[in-house]
Amino acid sequence: MVLVAGSFCPNALQKCLKHHPEYLRNKKASERCLEYEAPSRCLSNERRPMRFCIDMYEWPNKKGEKPLVLVQWTQAKKHCESVGKRLCDEDEWLFACEGEQSLPHVYGYKRDATKCLIDRPYRKREKSLKTFERCQKSPGCKEHFDYLDQRAGAGAYPQCVSPFGAFDMNGNANEWVNLPGKKYPNRSGLKGGWWGPVRNRCRPTVRFHKEEDWGYEAGFRCCADAPSD
Repeated sequence: MVLVAGSFCPNALQKCLKHHPEYLRNKKASERCLEYEAPSRCLSNERRPMRFCIDMYEWPNKKGEKPLVLVQWTQAKKHCESVGKRLCDEDEWLFACEGEQSLPHVYGYKRDATKCLIDRPYRKREKSLKTFERCQKSPGCKEHFDYLDQRAGAGAYPQCVSPFGAFDMNGNANEWVNLPGKKYPNRSGLKGGWWGPVRNRCRPTVRFHKEEDWGYEAGFRCCADAPSD
């Protein structure tokens, strides 16, 4: 795990200077911004001190291994708890991704598909998929998942690292987070984006997927309280 410590800006202005042509042609397409104004501006009256730990890599948190996907929020929560950790809260995950500068992407202000696993061509899902272990045991499900799958091993993109040292927080796999204050079945959110042509930045949270949902692009990483000084 890596330590995340500093002052978090809950409300940051990140002004897009240039959008992807696809979004300009069709506003229903994913809002891919190619370049943001630098630096970001903190609009909050006060910054919030934060101190916690986060896994360096997506689960199973092992360099070189592909992140686990086709996993429910409820399953992700249990995986983290099984090793004495917990799912990251939304703001914890965000701060670990963007740092004190409120960077739009872990690497800065300009979208760059050479630095993180993003913008791979979209492959259409044509059949429903089971959760990961069940899918691997089903020949038809496994075959279709293998067609859709474009994950890379954890840490394969050495420049895709956050200011605090966490890898692949933009792209590779979407990551489940906990939404504090929400009740079942709405405690689940997804952050960071995946390998496809989507937003792939730190701030947005996808909130409409329920706790028992799963997807071929949905994974997670774990957080934990920081040890006392």
